Amino acid sequence: MRIILTDALTEPLEIAGIGEFFRQYLTWDYWSQKLPLIGSFAGRVLLAILVYVVASKIIHKLCKLIVASMNRANADTGVTQFVSSFAKAAMYFFLIVSIATSFGVKESSIAALLASSGVAIGLALQGGLSNLAGGVIILILRPFVIGDYIIENSGKQEGTVVKIDLFYTTLSTVDNRRITVPNGALTNSSIVNVTAKDNRKLEIKVGISYQADLKKAKKILETLLHEDASIMSDQEMQVFVDELAADSVILGLRAWVKTEEYWATKWRLNEKIKLTFDEQGIEIPFPQLDVHIK
Repeated sequence: MRIILTDALTEPLEIAGIGEFFRQYLTWDYWSQKLPLIGSFAGRVLLAILVYVVASKIIHKLCKLIVASMNRANADTGVTQFVSSFAKAAMYFFLIVSIATSFGVKESSIAALLASSGVAIGLALQGGLSNLAGGVIILILRPFVIGDYIIENSGKQEGTVVKIDLFYTTLSTVDNRRITVPNGALTNSSIVNVTAKDNRKLEIKVGISYQADLKKAKKILETLLHEDASIMSDQEMQVFVDELAADSVILGLRAWVKTEEYWATKWRLNEKIKLTFDEQGIEIPFPQLDVHIK
């Protein structure tokens, strides 16, 4: 059968073979042969979805079991997070491969696909592989652990380490912002670990005028150090003349404090030094310029 259609411009539009199409594909005999195949495929799809959902729950429980086991073994928190993330990624990979093979994809085909795409993936994920290697290096060498306060060499990134993952390390800043830093960047730059030690040496410098009583000023600083409860009295304390500057005599003090009390002690002593010097008539000068006109 051949049907001729004409449009508004009376140009013939020919549609051939419609009858043959209906006779071939829209018959009960045709669909009675295809329905078992469609049903089988649909059943396999539903089964694959069911397997994925159940396996996902099992993987989640296994990861929790791994974390609990490592916590009982007193493993480092960063190591626990890294191993858990790696195990989760590996299990999901094998799950997806298993589902693919159930649909007729051969293991050899998957291996060939992985081998052929390995170079391309490696080139595309150079940064990711670098970050993965950086994560492994961090966990092996342990330049910092969860809870340490670190400063990246450039000074642009700093904060408390809250998470070490496969590719990234998460920092929390003092104003509660979250910073995600690539592990590759951390291993390729210098890192200052502020809280690596329990104690930290406090150093404060202050300038006094050349007319001020130097010995009196040093005595005031020594007294303030001995009176402060956060200063470790069993450790060395120093009060010294650091520099004879152009407009002032720079005095310095050094003492040991607990790392977690460092900033509070520094701020408190700065305030006490200013107030005590004012009370005792010790002038803290500021730069001045004398102009003599002849």
